[in-house]
Amino acid sequence: MRWIRAAGRGLLVIAVILSGYVASGTRSDTVSGDGRGPLTLATAGDLTGYLGPLLEGWNRTHPGEKVTLVELPDSADETHAQMTTDLRSDSSRFDVLNIDVAWTSEFAAAGWIAPLRRDSFPLKSFLPPVVDTATYDGKLYAVPYVTNAGLLLYRKDVLAKEGIAPPRTWAELERAAKTIAPKYGLDGYAGQFLPYEGLTVNAAEAVYSAGGTILGDDGERVTVNSTAAREGIGFLARGVREGWIPKKALTYKEEESRQAFQDGRLLFLRNWPYAYVSASGEKSEVAGKVGAVQLPGADGPGTSVLGGSNLAVSSHARHPDSAARLLAYLTGEKVQRQVLTRGALPPVRAALYRDPGLIRKFPYLPTLRASVLAAAPRPKSPRYDQVSLAVQAAVHDAMAGNQSPDAAVRRLARELAAISR
Repeated sequence: MRWIRAAGRGLLVIAVILSGYVASGTRSDTVSGDGRGPLTLATAGDLTGYLGPLLEGWNRTHPGEKVTLVELPDSADETHAQMTTDLRSDSSRFDVLNIDVAWTSEFAAAGWIAPLRRDSFPLKSFLPPVVDTATYDGKLYAVPYVTNAGLLLYRKDVLAKEGIAPPRTWAELERAAKTIAPKYGLDGYAGQFLPYEGLTVNAAEAVYSAGGTILGDDGERVTVNSTAAREGIGFLARGVREGWIPKKALTYKEEESRQAFQDGRLLFLRNWPYAYVSASGEKSEVAGKVGAVQLPGADGPGTSVLGGSNLAVSSHARHPDSAARLLAYLTGEKVQRQVLTRGALPPVRAALYRDPGLIRKFPYLPTLRASVLAAAPRPKSPRYDQVSLAVQAAVHDAMAGNQSPDAAVRRLARELAAISR
């Protein structure tokens, strides 16, 4: 997701696309080690400003392979539009792209990125679920760079005064949002509910956390017309209807929702880990008062959508050997540590989640690790952009009261069936 997606910002997700042309200029079946030279790395907006300084380390030690950073909009939807426009034109403008994990299937099916050799990367050192986001049709098409999972942030000072534990179920969340939040002049709960990619994430999490799915594993079979999906979408719609989700949350993306929580206006917030870091900072109105747990679900801890970004190799990289070397550099343990400490973005290296020093600085890491290990990817489809738009429209209409949750789910099933044909 943007580079907040993953982002950690949500949808924070840096996009790096490495491409593969051999020296003769013909496309190879996999990215090989031919050709060194300067590179251009395209990413969604780097909202924490960490990536430029990180790349300076590469540029100092690789003077003949310097990387030029190109920042696209921080909105995932706008970044996707600019990347796909460039890729459809067979342009070699970008050597390296950092793509949202949900785009891997789409880009691979379109032939925009080349398959990679599994034995070229330390995949066993990564958290297991993140590797699946980089595969399509049984092949590795990218390398995980940043992972992410949604967390429930909460005002631990308020819950402590009330003598209650943070919610594990929707019923517990709803009860506290309805009865406790108003006592403290707070809104109850918010997520990312504007009709954009963030709403697709929130909707998928609601469906998954009720035990449902949206598409089958093949990316074609429509599975959303289920009791579980109606329960999940109904939970979100009921929140707006009853007022414990404020109507203004229907305009929230990651940053708007983070700001509302950080300014002390929310009791509960679904967001990525970067929001915990920001809300715990010195300039936050709620510094020292923030807790984080796994997302609640229908009957217990819920299921987060797996966020983050993958590094892929473009079919038109000018210098594929340099691109592959940069990819290895960005996924090495030293740089992955900086991704966390400088960018507040969750790394893909499993060992970092057990590092005592990092846990002291980022106390949410054990919770995040559990969330990532239990997370599920967004629907895999070569037409993911159309799938996401359909989910956004149907769920937003249900939350805005324009359709009942049942009608919205049936409509979504029809639209997804048409997309999958």
